[in-house]
Amino acid sequence: MNATLDMLRIRRSVPPMRLEGPGPSREELDDLLAIAARVPDHGKLAPWRFLVIEGEARARVGEIIARTHEADFPDADAGRLDLERKRLAHAPVVVAVVSRAGPHVKIPEWEQVLSAGAVCTNLVIAANAAGYATSWLTEWFAYDRRVLDALGLEPSEKIAGFIHIGRPQEVPSDRPRPVLAEIVTRL
Repeated sequence: MNATLDMLRIRRSVPPMRLEGPGPSREELDDLLAIAARVPDHGKLAPWRFLVIEGEARARVGEIIARTHEADFPDADAGRLDLERKRLAHAPVVVAVVSRAGPHVKIPEWEQVLSAGAVCTNLVIAANAAGYATSWLTEWFAYDRRVLDALGLEPSEKIAGFIHIGRPQEVPSDRPRPVLAEIVTRL
């Protein structure tokens, strides 16, 4: 069988708190991002971009997340604020895939959104094929305009996903997968 298909058959998301270093080097990450960008992209719009969050940036962004949470929940205890602060601190590298989908004279916005989702999928597959483990998450802060503004997103931009990349401390057991007979219709 093909090594890629074999990897896809067993690929499993690993929660960020079960990821550790070392993460990909800058050169490896650049290669993974180039692979991620090779997706269907009607009109060659590149309706997505990447924010690489690594090193000290993980703590800086974590502080923004914690302060935003505290603004909404002033009674939040220190444990909860620490959880919020560490949202992006577990994996050595987190890549935010930013969707830049918008109105276009020929390309439907929905196709642009799907292209950003395909970028997330390609990044997950490429990182796993390179021997890393991943988790594709959004969480509440991916939808909070204050956090998005602090990350430098334009008003029309959205987070398609935060892709956490690292080495698995342990791989969780597989979860039940859909039964094909329940999700496939043949015409």
